Amino acid sequence: MPRFVWEGRSRSGAIVTGEMEAPSEAVVLAQLRRQQVTPVKIKPKGLSLEIKIPGMKQKVPLKDIAVFTRQFATMIDAGLPLVQCLDILGAQQQNKTFSEVIGKVKEDVESGSSFADALRKHPKVFDDLYVNLVEAGEVGGILDTILSRLAAYQEKSIKLRKQIKGAMIYPATIITVAVVVTIVLLVYVIPIFAKMFTDFGQALPAPTMFVINLSNTVRQYFYVFLIGIVLLFLSIRLIYRTQKGRLAIDKLLLKMPIVGDILLKVSVARFSRTLGTMVSSGVPILESMEIVARSAGNKVIENAVYSARESISEGKTIAQPLEDIKVFPPMVTQMISVGEATGALDQMLNKIADFYEEEVDAAVAALTSMLEPMLMIFLGVTIGGLVISMYLPIFKLAGVVGG
Repeated sequence: MPRFVWEGRSRSGAIVTGEMEAPSEAVVLAQLRRQQVTPVKIKPKGLSLEIKIPGMKQKVPLKDIAVFTRQFATMIDAGLPLVQCLDILGAQQQNKTFSEVIGKVKEDVESGSSFADALRKHPKVFDDLYVNLVEAGEVGGILDTILSRLAAYQEKSIKLRKQIKGAMIYPATIITVAVVVTIVLLVYVIPIFAKMFTDFGQALPAPTMFVINLSNTVRQYFYVFLIGIVLLFLSIRLIYRTQKGRLAIDKLLLKMPIVGDILLKVSVARFSRTLGTMVSSGVPILESMEIVARSAGNKVIENAVYSARESISEGKTIAQPLEDIKVFPPMVTQMISVGEATGALDQMLNKIADFYEEEVDAAVAALTSMLEPMLMIFLGVTIGGLVISMYLPIFKLAGVVGG
C-alpha cells in the first residue's frame, strides 16, 4: 500500500505534517478531515523531487478561471447537465493545461466523484476557496448561484490586481530607463569626456571629478555591483520564505508611508470580499476564516485572522477579536459588529469590500499623480546632473579662450 506525505493546519491554525498509508489520496483526505485537519499538500512519498522544465506547461491565469466560472454558472442555470457543461467548456478552452484539468475533472465526476472532490485534486488551478464554495453549493442545491458569486468575486479580485499593477508599471518603467541611461553614460560616454579633459591639462571642477571617479568605480567594479544586487535580491527572497522573515517584511511594508496604507486597504478589501462571499454561500465560519487567513496575502493580516478564528472557536463574536488585535481600521470592526447584530454579516462585509476597493482606486490614482512630478525631478537631477557636470570644463575653457 502506498504512503503519502501530507501537510495541513489544525483547528488552532498551527502547521502540522505527517505520513499516512492509504490506497489513494482521497482516503488520506477523508482521514485528515475526520482528524479536523485542513489539508494544504498531499503527495506520494518518494516523489517529492520533481523535475520542472520552465515553459513546458502553461499556467492557468485567474482571468481564464473567472471566465470558466461565469460560463459554467450560466450553463448550469440554463439546466445543462454538469458533465455536459464540463465537456463543452473543456473543448473550447484555448489554454491546454486548463483544458486537460477540465477533462480530468469531467472524468472524475463521471466515475462518481462529487464536483468539489474532483476540483480538489487540482489545487494549483482551483484553490480552497473555490472548492469549499462549490462544495457548499452542491450540498445546498444552489450550485449556479454559488458559481455566479464566485465569478463575481474573481472578477473583482482581477480588477483590484490590475489597479495595483497599473500603478506600478509607470514608475517602474521610468526608474528602469533612468538606471539604464545612467549606466550607459557612466560606462561608455563619460570615459570619452574624461580622456578629452586629460588632454586639456587643466584642473577640473569638483562635480566633474566626482562624476569621472564614479564612472571609474562603476567600470572597475561593475560585476561586483551586479553580483551584490543579485545576492541581495536572493537573500530577501530566502528570508521572505521563512515565517519570521515574511512577518518582519510584511510589517515593514505596512508601516511604509503611502504604500503601507494602500497595502492595508487592499488586504481589508480582500478579507471582506472573501469572507463575505463564503458566509453568504453557507460555508461554516471557522472554515471560512481558515481559508480567508491563507488567502490574506500579508502575514500580519493572516496572523490577525487566525487569532480571531481561535477566539471565535471559543464562542466570541467576529468583531471583538478583530478589534482587540488592532490591525483592522475601527470602521471595519464596527461595521462587522453591526452586521453580526442585525444578521446581515455577508451584506455588511460586501459593503466594506466595495468601500475599500474604491479607496484603493482613489489612493492608487493619488499615488500615480504624486509620482509623476517626483520621477521627472529624479530624472532631471540624475541624468541632467551627469550631463552638466561633464560640460562644466568645456564652459570653463570657453570662458578662458573668450577672455
